[in-house]
Amino acid sequence: MKLVYIDPPFNTGQAFEHYDDSLEHSVWLGMMRERLVLIRELLAPDGSIWVHLDDAEMAYCKVLMDEVFGRANFVATVVWEKADSPRNSARYLSVDQDYILVFARDAEVWRPVKLTRSEADDAKYKNPDDDPRGPWLSGDLRANKPYSLGRYTVTGPTGRDFNPPPGRFWRVSEDNFNRMNAEGRIWWGPSGEALPTLKRFLSDVGDIVPRTIWHGQDVGSNRTSNNEIRALFGDISAFATPKPERLLERILAIATNPNDIVVDAFAGSGTTAAVAHKIGRR
Repeated sequence: MKLVYIDPPFNTGQAFEHYDDSLEHSVWLGMMRERLVLIRELLAPDGSIWVHLDDAEMAYCKVLMDEVFGRANFVATVVWEKADSPRNSARYLSVDQDYILVFARDAEVWRPVKLTRSEADDAKYKNPDDDPRGPWLSGDLRANKPYSLGRYTVTGPTGRDFNPPPGRFWRVSEDNFNRMNAEGRIWWGPSGEALPTLKRFLSDVGDIVPRTIWHGQDVGSNRTSNNEIRALFGDISAFATPKPERLLERILAIATNPNDIVVDAFAGSGTTAAVAHKIGRR
């Protein structure tokens, strides 16, 4: 198996129509441990497991997964914005997020698939100086980490001198800076007097490294998934806690390639299987 995504009972203390979500903490951990141990044995060497939880058990499951998969194989915790509006009835704070714990079978082997650029990603790139190389995005040339070759003075087109502020450094050497400036890859602002920045051309960038904050507007929210279930089943009470298809589509896009095997051991409303079928996974 290349990917296991599970959305187990969160152990919130509630009783849903289709399952009981109220177990004694140690019983819940025992139930999870039995399954995680089996999942680890079934994962491919370059496979990964994604466990979807909320605040009730997330931290405890992270410790359990450290034991089962090894702390060195922890990849990241994805934060999903599940609510698209505040819950004004909340006793304390409106909790807007869930968590997805990501572990590799072997972190030295596993690598994520980069995400395809969208029109919104490309729209950030502009071309205010009509550079023949096309649209570009301004990048900071300063760094916080000490760099022995990163302390020097640069002079802009109008004769103004620039130095990194105290405690910061230029992220490139002076020779590299001069080379990039000669190539027109340094931006001094429309009047030539601004702090220099690096021009990162759209033509030079590839697909996107996945980030850990997933906004509802990008991958759907609870409202999205409820609407999807309603469109399929009408007024029939199908499943209380479905997940949006776009959320699973992103996970599968990052963790699998076409024809890879995907497993969801807590099938729920079948979203994982539906999305896997639609994008060519088994």
